[in-house]
Amino acid sequence: MRVAYLDTSAIVKRYIQEPGSDVVTTLYLRARLGDLKVAFSLWNVGEVLGVFDRYYRRGWLSREDYELARAEFLGETLRMLRLRVLRVVPLRTSVVVRAWNLVERYHIYQADALQVVSAKEVGATEFYTADQVLCRVAELEQLRAVCLG
Repeated sequence: MRVAYLDTSAIVKRYIQEPGSDVVTTLYLRARLGDLKVAFSLWNVGEVLGVFDRYYRRGWLSREDYELARAEFLGETLRMLRLRVLRVVPLRTSVVVRAWNLVERYHIYQADALQVVSAKEVGATEFYTADQVLCRVAELEQLRAVCLG
């Protein structure tokens, strides 16, 4: 089955309207229909919550929109896990250690390296990100990268 791996920038597009949101929304709908599985790392949960909080503190989201995005993200994540259409990659020591090699090879942040390793861990057929550098690294690591607006 097709597995679409989403990094934090891609997940946020599901809950905050940005360029590329339509692509991510389609992935979630197709997962609910059973056409594919969505995957992301446990690490992404904290990062997504951090992005929502940062948007709120900067005044880019109202209190109401912040709370709505947070509730929708957590609720949808739990529903998709129960439906078995979402795979959350655990943050195991082996994943972290494998990411170190990518940090040194491509001069990227550990969090970004974790995304690539986690995508490989679940056998992702596609890797979605809005980060152009991470998109290129994913391609160099033999992942089919989709760079979102």
